[in-house]
Parts: sequence; C-alpha cells; structure tokens
Amino acid sequence: MDLATAWAWTVERYPRRRAVGGPEPMTWAEWDARTAGLAHALAELGVRRGDRVALVLTGGEPAASLHLAAQRLAAVAVPLSTRIGHEELVHCLADAAPAVIVSDEATAERVDAAAGDEHVRPHTHRLVDDLERAAADAPDTPPPTGAPKPDDISVMLYTSGTTGRPKGVPRTHAAEHAAAVAHLIQTGGRPGEVALGVMPLFHTMGVRTLIATVLAAGTWVPQARFDAAEAAELVVADGITSLYLVPTMFWSLLREDPTLARFRSVRRLAYAGAAMAPALAERLVQALAPESFVNHFGSTEIYTFSIGPDVAAKPGCAGRAGVFGRLRLVEPAPDASPEAIVGPGEQGQVAVSMASPEAFAGYWRRPDATARTVRDGWYFPGDLAVTDDDGDLWVAGRIDDMINSGGENVYPDEIEAALVRCPELADVVVAGLPDERWGQAVTAFVVPAPGVEPGVAVAATDRWGRVELPSLQRPKRVVALTAVPRSAVGKTLRRVLVAGEFSPLADSGAGPAPDVGEGHLRSNTSSEGHPRSEPGAHR
Repeated sequence: MDLATAWAWTVERYPRRRAVGGPEPMTWAEWDARTAGLAHALAELGVRRGDRVALVLTGGEPAASLHLAAQRLAAVAVPLSTRIGHEELVHCLADAAPAVIVSDEATAERVDAAAGDEHVRPHTHRLVDDLERAAADAPDTPPPTGAPKPDDISVMLYTSGTTGRPKGVPRTHAAEHAAAVAHLIQTGGRPGEVALGVMPLFHTMGVRTLIATVLAAGTWVPQARFDAAEAAELVVADGITSLYLVPTMFWSLLREDPTLARFRSVRRLAYAGAAMAPALAERLVQALAPESFVNHFGSTEIYTFSIGPDVAAKPGCAGRAGVFGRLRLVEPAPDASPEAIVGPGEQGQVAVSMASPEAFAGYWRRPDATARTVRDGWYFPGDLAVTDDDGDLWVAGRIDDMINSGGENVYPDEIEAALVRCPELADVVVAGLPDERWGQAVTAFVVPAPGVEPGVAVAATDRWGRVELPSLQRPKRVVALTAVPRSAVGKTLRRVLVAGEFSPLADSGAGPAPDVGEGHLRSNTSSEGHPRSEPGAHR
C-alpha cells in the first residue's frame, strides 16, 4: 500500500468528517483540496517523482499539509528540525540534495544562510506562504505524477544526532503504512480517533500520529509548538481522545493542571522517545484512568521494537516484540552475532529483525553506518536490556551511556528513576564524567524545583541518593543546572554534559552544599520496586 492511495480511500469514505481540528478546522474533502493544490504548486517548481523536498517549518497544519502533498506527488518529504545548528542544517541539506526547500518566516533567514553553502546543490527555496498562494490557484485535477509505488521512498528522516552528525533514514510508503497500522493496533487506536498533533514531523512520532490519523479517518489537531496551557485548551475544545507524547510533555501538562480534571475525553495514552519515571506513570493513571496506556520502544529505522501494553500494571516495562516484528537479546559485545543469544535473565544488547515491514533498508549514502548497525538481517540499535520472569523486556540503558565506575558498569536510567522522585527536583539526568580515581564518576545533573535554591537541591539529591540507591549507583557529584540539555523531541543530550558544556548553578564538587532536613527524604515508592526503567525510543 502507498500513502497516496490510503489517503484517497479515506477521503472517499468520509469526505464531510472533520479531518483537521483546532481554530481552523477542515473536513477530509477540504484537506484533500488543500494538499492537492500544494502538490500542484510543488510540481510547478519542478518537483518530480522521487525528488526530495526539504521542509524546514515550525510545525502545525502547513507542515502536515506539505508532507502529505509530497506523498501525493510521489516526492520524498525531508522534514528537518528547526532547532539544529547551522553546521548540522548545512550537512542535512547537502546530504539530502533537495530540489526544493520550503521554510517559513521563523526559519527563512537560517535556511538562506545554510542553503548558500557551497556544498548544497542548486535548488529552489520558497516560503510556505508563497506555496499556499500558488496552491489556491491550482487546477482542480489530480497531481501530475500519478500515485507512488509501495517501494518508493515516502519520507527521509534524519536521526537526532545525539552521538554525531545526523544520518538520513529513507522510509518507503509500504514501511510507513505498516508502521501506522502497527501504531493503531498497538495503542488501541479506533476509527475516528482525535489526536493531538504536536510531536514534530521531523521525528517519527510526529509522522506516525499524522499517518495513523489518516488511516483511522480521525481528526488531527495541530499544535505548532508545545505549550501546556494551549494543549490543555485543545484537549477540551476538540475532545481529544489520544495523546502520544514524550514524558517531558506529560510532566508539563501535570504542572499546568495537577489533576487533569478537564481531560475527560482522553482515553488512550502512549509515550516514547525517553524514559518515563514510574512516579509520572502513576500520576497519569491516577488522574486519567486510561483505557489504554502504552510504552512504545522503537526507532526511526524500525518503528517498533517492542510494546509495553500496560504501563499501569508494569511502569517502565518495554514488553514484547511488536505485532510486525521479532526481537532478541544477544551478547553485549561489538560485532556480536545475532545468534549469540543470552540466557534467560541475562543482560544483552537488543537486536531487531530487519524482516519487519516497518524497517528501513539502510542509511542514505552511508553504507559504513549501515554495516555497523545491520548484521545478518538484524538491526542493532545499541540498547541494553534484560527479560523478567514473565519474559517481558526491561531496557537498562544505552551501550553509549553506560558508565564504567571503578571497573563496574552502571546505567544512568536506573539512577534517574530513583532521583526523579526527590521533591526538591524538577528534572534530573545522570552521566559519567572523567575522574582520576574512578575512571568515570557517576554525576547527577539536576534542575531545582520551583522555589528551591540550587545548593539546597544539590544537598537534597545527595541525601536522597544515600537512602534510595545502593552505594555503586550513588552520585559522586551533583551539579545543579537551569535546564537539562535535550533535543527538540525531549531526548537527553548526555554528550553535551560529558563534554563539559554546562554552567553550574551549584556543584557538590566545588565544596560542601547546604544541609537539608531529613523530612524531605521519604519516598512513597522505592525505585527498587521496578526491575529497570525504560530509557525511551526513537534514537
């Protein structure tokens, strides 16, 4: 199946059903006319079948409509992050070699600067407003290229680059369709689902929400930039039934409304992209009593690795392989064979079958990167995990993030799951910093809760760790920051901290921190009640 055909069938079935929510709603027939007009406007600029169209857009409905227009034109959508730096943007534009680049008023100046680099191929650059004016005058006929084939490339997403330069991940129409079907099955999605479209389209979660809404003939409610207060209003006004977000967004919604009392329409929750602390999962279950609460573990390369289908029962559990996939744990060694399967209960590295219809075929122009991560028909994302007595998966962390302290391996996610419950903290991330004695010192970077002084937060973290964590996992240094460095989709950028690129508000390594009372050390649930914390997905 290709996405242009899937789109046409939905429009044919429900032309008058609401397709786009928010302050400027559209029916499926209206959205069909808009995306067809944009496809014609792109074709007038010379876009042909298989050409790349780079979308450097803030988000919202214009970005979604252009993404869909590219599908109808059998072109390749290349949505790029609006938060990457100049050098990364130059790299992505030079690597993708787009025929057309589309920007908006917020991104045009940056795009002009990057697109002028000598390494970027000749192209056409247009503002989205110009394309929209051209689309309004487009003929009322199908786009000129004809429907794409299932094996044609639909979209090329760039990995977030937490460990180096972003790599292009081309994904076919068939893979995108299979991933959207899997998403609906695995999250309990229903026909007519109303979904918040706030995850950016340069990330697989954002694309998945959009395409799954098309297949379900539901309503996609756009939000160009996440704002908790605005998101809450959209939930109420549009009757949103499904939220698929990263954990930081759920935290923000709870800070906006601790009871989520107005979220009565929301029945299905899902998360990915980063770890969800058990404390957050418990608060969401208590506030919403969702019919479905799913932990999705996957990546840009293969959308689904595994699904934890019941977060309420097993917070942090990554569950079993997805409906279209196979997964196994093999020896945690470089170049390990996919046949080197570890025993029950032993920690291993995750290997996912490339036979999944959700899988990519290899990185764009990077056979070296493909060879490093794909071996004998299995994809190795670099995650470590263990299975429990029920056979369910618990992800222990990234091989890249593992801390070797005094000859022992320590995993940041387990420590973060304990420290995040400290009442004096709003956020926490753990990384290993170089240390003469330990090799790597377990270091907690914390953001003080509102009204808490940085030194007090540092001292509270130290005391909390002494109560909640075994000695090996206790931070040897605590640093207070204004904010934890994260990517546009909430992925923690530990490499920034390891490189020393931070400005401490307070630092236990710089001298004694203020004392705090023992009354702040109680925790309703110890982190030891959960075998592992799940560090997220879509890397």
